[in-house]
Amino acid sequence: MLLFRSGHFANWGRFGWLLSILLSILISASQIFAQSKGHKKKQSPVTARSTTSPSEQSLTNIPLPIGHEAKGLVLPDFDGEGHLRGRFEAGTAHRIDEEHVGFQQLKITTYTPENRTDLKIDMQTSVLDLKTRILTSQERTTIQRADFNIAGDSVEFDTNTKTGRLIGNVKMVITGQSQLAGKTSQ
Repeated sequence: MLLFRSGHFANWGRFGWLLSILLSILISASQIFAQSKGHKKKQSPVTARSTTSPSEQSLTNIPLPIGHEAKGLVLPDFDGEGHLRGRFEAGTAHRIDEEHVGFQQLKITTYTPENRTDLKIDMQTSVLDLKTRILTSQERTTIQRADFNIAGDSVEFDTNTKTGRLIGNVKMVITGQSQLAGKTSQ
């Protein structure tokens, strides 16, 4: 304190004060500039996602680069009106090329227009053609509904029409048989 009162460092004090103000302005300006740059980079993917409508978020728009693999991927499937028509849950998914995505341990749930569960499909390995939206598997596949279970060695499933074709060693168990018998006897 005696050094400043003596006037020996009085000029240095004013210079130091001015220097500290300038430095704080420069530091805060560089931080604001860096944040705005980083902020823009972080906002662009979010903005892209928020502008897509539910009808655009379908199985044809899977955000997976070619050659990359994703674990625990869950994909909703919306129709043109934005209603949920299905849900894909994959243990792993990988983009084969621009038009094909491969899945391991795929579980598909389809829904009725009233949002009730319709079909449950279990596939070990499968490939989805993004243009035709046809899912194929060369391994044993099981399809379940409230009134039946069906399994086959290979399958082609059209995700648009919810129709499929099972091939080889097909086994079907009808569980709602009493309802079928009741309708024919009346």
